[in-house]
Amino acid sequence: MNNKETTIRLVNDRSPKFISMLGGELVDFDVDKIACTFEFDISKDFCHSIDIVQGGFVTAMLDAAMSHAIFMFDQEIVNISSLEIKTSYLAPTRAGKLRVEGWAIKRSYKIVFMEGRIYDENNELTATASSVAKVGRAAKE
Repeated sequence: MNNKETTIRLVNDRSPKFISMLGGELVDFDVDKIACTFEFDISKDFCHSIDIVQGGFVTAMLDAAMSHAIFMFDQEIVNISSLEIKTSYLAPTRAGKLRVEGWAIKRSYKIVFMEGRIYDENNELTATASSVAKVGRAAKE
């Protein structure tokens, strides 16, 4: 197992419970691009209107991908607090397999600007997000 595979496995083992509840796992990351990709296999338990994923869960998946991109990039970061998050629903996000990408577009020591996208099984873009977050770092010894 290479270092990237080991890191992905460790991140998935330590992920917050809500990610696994939504059928999610980290599948790829790029430290140079400050980006990561999750796959979610979301059940109808998180839907309204038979199979349309409720908007709050759509935002949660986008937020997870965006914030994990920052965590993967900088090991000093211990928490990220959203200051603003905007989700645009472009098409219904339906239960099933989803690819969720998140990345940083600008960052400073304390603030990060991020974006994310959700694609369905047919590679259709169903939702996007932009976010501004405050970064919490480990105390210096």
